[in-house]
Amino acid sequence: MDSTQNTTDNVMSPAAANKWQKSDTMWMLGLYGTAVGAGVLFLPINAGVGGIIPLIIMMLLAFPMTFYAHRGLTRFVLSGKNPNGDITEVVEEHFGVGAGKIITLLYFFAIYPILLVYSVAITNTVESFITHQLHLTAPPRALLSLILIVGLMAIVKFGEHLIVKVMSILVYPFVGVLMLLSLYLIPNWQGAFFDTIHVSNNAGPGIWMTLWLAIPVMVFSFNHSPIISAFAVAKRQEYGDQVADKKTSKILAYAHIMMVLTVMFFVFSCVLSLSPADLAEAKAQNISILSYLANHFNTPVIAYLAPVIAFVAITKSFLGHYLGAREGFNGIVVKSLRQRGKHIAPDKLNTLTAIFMLVTTWLVATLNPSILGIIETLGGPVIACILFLMPMYAIHKVPAMRQYSGKISNIFVTFIGIIAISAIVYSLLG
Repeated sequence: MDSTQNTTDNVMSPAAANKWQKSDTMWMLGLYGTAVGAGVLFLPINAGVGGIIPLIIMMLLAFPMTFYAHRGLTRFVLSGKNPNGDITEVVEEHFGVGAGKIITLLYFFAIYPILLVYSVAITNTVESFITHQLHLTAPPRALLSLILIVGLMAIVKFGEHLIVKVMSILVYPFVGVLMLLSLYLIPNWQGAFFDTIHVSNNAGPGIWMTLWLAIPVMVFSFNHSPIISAFAVAKRQEYGDQVADKKTSKILAYAHIMMVLTVMFFVFSCVLSLSPADLAEAKAQNISILSYLANHFNTPVIAYLAPVIAFVAITKSFLGHYLGAREGFNGIVVKSLRQRGKHIAPDKLNTLTAIFMLVTTWLVATLNPSILGIIETLGGPVIACILFLMPMYAIHKVPAMRQYSGKISNIFVTFIGIIAISAIVYSLLG
């Protein structure tokens, strides 16, 4: 009760709330940082291999697909009665204790494996950079991964505000290098990729199959659902219930415009620099677009830039996903203790969570298991359900969200969610 009162007292005045604040910029860049990570380095291959027509359709779908889905999830978190309540508490409030436990568990196991993937990826990236670019002997993997994970967890230790601030700072060099690389490739643009129009016209069903299977790639290339709950709670505390929805929608819109423009320009620049055969070869080699470009054009600059971009991208995404994984883990612990009539202080719980994350991510980064890709893929349908379908279901079932019903965007989000889930399941079974 006290926390609710404090939140109300600290709410910004309506006049100030209508102005764009420094914190809004920080969160906008934090959202971008969580979404646009290492996955963008594989997007040109996965999105471009199907030809020009699916790529153009994906470009047109990118903004509405990401904006409406994340706005729906943000509104879902804002619909809870407790201003400090995160997504795990709002789920329990709307759907009951039993459903709350199940969804909280699924939420955690959808995000946590991605955190493990990033811990392995950042270790591999730095180890490869030391060995191949610096031509030095890398430290023992256990020591290297420990240094890197402890460094990331040191940022985490200083709290959510510093996490978002660091992420927002890292966005600048990342976007800068991404755009410079996109511009650097312009002299290599060729018309070979546009020949796929004729191939696609004769392929008929091939276009739709390519597009269907590419939707999940787009969804997860722009996905920042792990940070949405923390974002919604922070803005609700800052602006209050009356302004929070309008303000979060505006921040999300700007973040998504920035995502779509920068990422799609990078995708098109990479794709236009290569032939369809080159893209197919890159996909067969299962390497990032930067690694393939460095080999294809024999450019040492790209070879050096690739690991640096990957390091920054993975760091940003690790921090953003940590917030979501922490919420999920905290939710599981709180619900388990509540059932037994017990309580744990938030600071103590966050410390417990940090120790668990540190130990497990370090162990997995050291062991470097090959199963991680499978685990990450299995989490895909759960993330799609939470991001696309759960908020749309809540609009029809929860009185606090009934005000958002009757919109065409709701049908669109539900449709994209079903397509994404079906395509993921098809890929897994195939």
